[in-house]
Amino acid sequence: MIFCGNPGMAYRAHRAEIDEAVRRVLASGRYVLGPEVSEFEKSFAAYLGTEHAVGVGSGTDALFLALRACGIGRGDEVITVAHTASATVAAIVMSGATPVFADIEPDGFTLDARGLPALLTDRTKAVVPVHLYGQPADMAPILAFAKEHGLRVIEDCAQSAGADYAGRKAGTWGDIGCFSFYPTKNLGAYGDGGLAATRDPVLAERLRRLRQYGWDESRVSREAGVNSRLDELQAAILRVKLRFLDVDNAMRIAHADCYEQTLAGAGLALPARRAGRTHVFHLYVVRSRQQQALLAHLQAHGIQALAHYPVPAHLQPACRLYAPGAGTLAQTERAAKEVVSLPIYPELEAAQQRQVVDAVRSFKAGHD
Repeated sequence: MIFCGNPGMAYRAHRAEIDEAVRRVLASGRYVLGPEVSEFEKSFAAYLGTEHAVGVGSGTDALFLALRACGIGRGDEVITVAHTASATVAAIVMSGATPVFADIEPDGFTLDARGLPALLTDRTKAVVPVHLYGQPADMAPILAFAKEHGLRVIEDCAQSAGADYAGRKAGTWGDIGCFSFYPTKNLGAYGDGGLAATRDPVLAERLRRLRQYGWDESRVSREAGVNSRLDELQAAILRVKLRFLDVDNAMRIAHADCYEQTLAGAGLALPARRAGRTHVFHLYVVRSRQQQALLAHLQAHGIQALAHYPVPAHLQPACRLYAPGAGTLAQTERAAKEVVSLPIYPELEAAQQRQVVDAVRSFKAGHD
């Protein structure tokens, strides 16, 4: 089986260094919020080109704590997209705020800023653009809208570690950028992990308090916080893998280039690459009007292809209270019926990629 993503291959590629990092932590006697976390936070902030990075327990927690740090909670509304992983919406709901869904661009998968004015109310407090599949959302109009209306911007960068927008890293444009280190991510740990990055020292300090019971330096809870700490083992592993992130992303881009050349004319809509943005291809997502048939065909040929995401958030039972009227997210609902993620990860072998391409082309041949 050729998997859609394969974090085990990344471990094997850097086994010696990762094993040494794990040994170092186990021998140290420090396992939570110790020097490995501090050093990783410094390194990741420097990589992004920002001032502060705060390691937390998961990408979902990063979004939740970012909303809390910005003072967003019950009675507030947060605009985001429904074409995203459930974590984006879950974090908004966890904060007590109400998600309000914007549609995506007709020729892409990220928030369409043209729809923002119609969603604005006196309860709107933030916008959460999702840099989906590895390509940043169009931040310029989002930021302009937020500035005009006094809104916070919290970037969901779970799938875009290393991506650029207008020459700056994703996660450095809004008030806070939130990252996930789930094992399949471009920068993945071997367990859960997340991080919130910001230029604002006040927000950074509040994030540090909130991730650990609201404690100050004397371990006195100054406000209600939670337990969401990046552990030393994951931080040590991430310190190793961060050094290879740009190389790994370059390999993903090379695989995407190969797909683009070999799948031309195969009856699929291939990913659009926007000018001024670096797409780091966390996922390689094509569109097919025969989505389910194509997924079944690839599975029968030993290829794990998936739909990211088959049911938009506003149509899921957990979000029924937030669902807009039928048809108001037309591009989102259309995308959900068409998206197919093909295997892509740095260690994908040329022979495996040819097998994927041949299987896709055999599907087209059978439907011509």
